[in-house]
Amino acid sequence: MSRKLKMVCLLLAAALLSGCSLQTVDQLYCLPKRSEEYDDLQSAIDRHMGKLSYCAPLAGENPQSVQMADLDGDGEGEYLVFAKGNAEKPLHILIFRLSGTGYVLSDTIVSAGSAFDLVEYARIDDRPGYELVVGRQVSDQLSRSVSVYRFTDGKAERLLSTNYTRFLTYDMNADGRTELMVLRPGESAESGGIGELYSFNSGQILRSNQVSMSESVDRMKRIVAGKLQGGQSAVYVASAVGETAIVTDVFALVDDHFTNISFSSESGTSVQTLRNYYVFADDIDNDGVVELPNLITMHSPLDTNASAEQYLIRWFAMTASGEEVEKCYTYHDFQSGWYVTLDKQWAARVSVVRQGNSFGFYVWNPDFQEAKGLFTIYAFSGEDRQEQASQEGRFTLLKTESTVYCAYLEVPAASYGITQESLIQSFRLIHQDWKTGET
Repeated sequence: MSRKLKMVCLLLAAALLSGCSLQTVDQLYCLPKRSEEYDDLQSAIDRHMGKLSYCAPLAGENPQSVQMADLDGDGEGEYLVFAKGNAEKPLHILIFRLSGTGYVLSDTIVSAGSAFDLVEYARIDDRPGYELVVGRQVSDQLSRSVSVYRFTDGKAERLLSTNYTRFLTYDMNADGRTELMVLRPGESAESGGIGELYSFNSGQILRSNQVSMSESVDRMKRIVAGKLQGGQSAVYVASAVGETAIVTDVFALVDDHFTNISFSSESGTSVQTLRNYYVFADDIDNDGVVELPNLITMHSPLDTNASAEQYLIRWFAMTASGEEVEKCYTYHDFQSGWYVTLDKQWAARVSVVRQGNSFGFYVWNPDFQEAKGLFTIYAFSGEDRQEQASQEGRFTLLKTESTVYCAYLEVPAASYGITQESLIQSFRLIHQDWKTGET
């Protein structure tokens, strides 16, 4: 669904629930509809709600009680109202469409459950329009069911229902249709979870083989859909290992076979384990390919008594055959909230010395007998932060409302290709992930 369409749905839902005039939507978007039609929709909803109450989905990108989507592909959007009653099957989805006499109730989907968990719209089959993908909480947050519906002549037809812990829709084989990927528990609480892929073929939705995860599903922390090196689609699932590590499974279709390309049958875990909760798979270099992180222990800095080991992050992409392709190295400072990308030709020989709010970067010669200073990064947050950032040949890397990040180049930096411009381009803030809350 387009961003504009989602915004219209959001404003419409707010107006329906609050009783505010819907004229504002017309004024903002100049839609080719009269406000009377919205009043007619409100009246139709009121007539059929009865003792039902609005019941918005709890998660996802479609959290409104009233939503709009072109379910049958006729170019005219249908309105879906998510509601709940007190019957044995309390969850209701009321679907309204525009007819010659105004809005009418086209169909109602009734199901068991305690709440709507997640709602998505996806092009799964070979017909025009969107399929409705609905996840429901059945008894508690650990027991959930997802169903896929398509619409013909205003009536819903259920294509599948299955249990899940997490699900997502994504075009895994670049055929223009969306697949449904489901993650759920394995055979026992101690065993790893399993993944399954549901795709439309020969007039029906088919289930793939079951694929093992490295950890149980209750250990999942983050799911990212993206591209492998080579352009194939993949889903990256990060899970906690103990209290101090994460492990990432990479699911993809290889020769039309659903597989976990990172899973090692010898070790029982996937190939990349990272001892830091705050770094996940990401397109770190903005090339359209998702990179995976692992930690590289830095050589001890000169003339310091550092007791804790320090790490660089080595980022690599994966191919469909499970091979690693090295991409870049970064140094992350999670306390100050920034990272810097380093040239992979010499990054493995870098040491960082921290003193207060300054971070000195040094590079060792190939036999690790001598280290030269390259640059220092500062993070100033006091009232005189701008004055401090301007002293002693320093230059600004980035400013926020509360902090000025700046740097100073040492003489040897030039021989390693480091300039003010290149360092500014390499410096980034660590952003909070808006979907999961993880960093």
